[in-house]
Amino acid sequence: MTDDRKGIVPVWTLATGDVRVPALTGDGPMTAERLAELRGALAALADEPIATLEAHPLPDKLDRGRGIPLDAASPLAQHLSQLISQSARSSSSATATAAAGEGLYRMVIPAKLAAQVGQGCLSPMVAKGTSGALRSALVDSSGKIAGGVTFVPVGQAASAGAVGGAGATAGVAVGGSAMLTVAAPLVLMAVAVGVSAHADGKRQQAIEHITEMLEQLQERELEQEHSTLDGCRDAIDKATAILLDQGRPGVSLGLDSAVHAINSALGAVDRRLAKWQSALDKLPEGQAVDLGTLTKSFPGIDDHGGIFRAHLELATLAIALKRRVVVLQAVEHAQGDPNNLFQSFTRVLKRDQQRLDALESGLAGVLVRLSTLELARPHGLRPVFTNAEVDRLMRAAHRVRQLGDGVVVDSRPTDVAIEIAREENGSVVVFPALPASA
Repeated sequence: MTDDRKGIVPVWTLATGDVRVPALTGDGPMTAERLAELRGALAALADEPIATLEAHPLPDKLDRGRGIPLDAASPLAQHLSQLISQSARSSSSATATAAAGEGLYRMVIPAKLAAQVGQGCLSPMVAKGTSGALRSALVDSSGKIAGGVTFVPVGQAASAGAVGGAGATAGVAVGGSAMLTVAAPLVLMAVAVGVSAHADGKRQQAIEHITEMLEQLQERELEQEHSTLDGCRDAIDKATAILLDQGRPGVSLGLDSAVHAINSALGAVDRRLAKWQSALDKLPEGQAVDLGTLTKSFPGIDDHGGIFRAHLELATLAIALKRRVVVLQAVEHAQGDPNNLFQSFTRVLKRDQQRLDALESGLAGVLVRLSTLELARPHGLRPVFTNAEVDRLMRAAHRVRQLGDGVVVDSRPTDVAIEIAREENGSVVVFPALPASA
């Protein structure tokens, strides 16, 4: 986000366990570039994941509908409030932040940690109708934090109000080491909600695209598949709310049925992906492909709303729903082991994300391979083709090439930002996790 007021911004360094690293900074101000360097150094030197939390003024215009709201009694809101109020006792900048009540808090977790929780759930989310643009109301035209902002480390920070175990200890490293607040529950909740919000954003995009396509296709089987998947949202939303309040979802929520439906849909995605990959392998290498041959394996690929594209959006929907379920399962597992809170979360999340990451990578590979194909002229005895045939071939070639737009294959881990809007009453809205450069 951008702070046009060029003010002093307090920043906390949050550890997820008891760690000690060499002192890398004093109590003086630093630039945004210096803060990024500090994050990288801490991530490399510490044994436990370390995040930074910046406090910025709340922007005048903010699309809260993109995020997940949590009331003031939620653990995340309480952890954040306790961090601010307890830090205010020893920091003038934190005192001003606490007095303001509201603000936009930007938690940045390093690339090392982002790799642990899976790249697929933290990749950029493309806005509808654009190519490569990020959907975020919190960035400027360059997509970076304003260089004029100066950051002041909050030195004597205290516990963020954890729930037992190592995460509950107030952990400021001493003896010439960097001062780190042990705030595992705050980081855990922020990552969990940010990842869940990002996945739900992808679900919303997929729903919009699928609805438009099915109105044109009128395919009953696809409509049934879509309805079954979309019907899982209610159980997932309720389970999310319960788990983020540190409760346990019961069978009555219907989450088990939702997971079964999502897993069945993912099985269909696996089969379709294998079929598409096999079809591409059979195409003659380095030769132009006849459009008729291509549409046999990829029906409707030359249309804006063809069956192949509907299958792609259904795959996106199934993966997005599964990512939310995986986050729920990881949070539940971590809360059951408070002595190993964040490690349990990342271990479960990473293990279950691997299949989804591989599936998304496979789909991306298919789209890239399709986008590089050259379409051949129609075969026939006539030496001259009609304008309609030429136009169809040109439109098809353009649409096939567009399949590769915005596709990222095997992207390298980057720092990830999770932004939290805090209201005067203590309630918060957590926005989708995005690369920190956004």
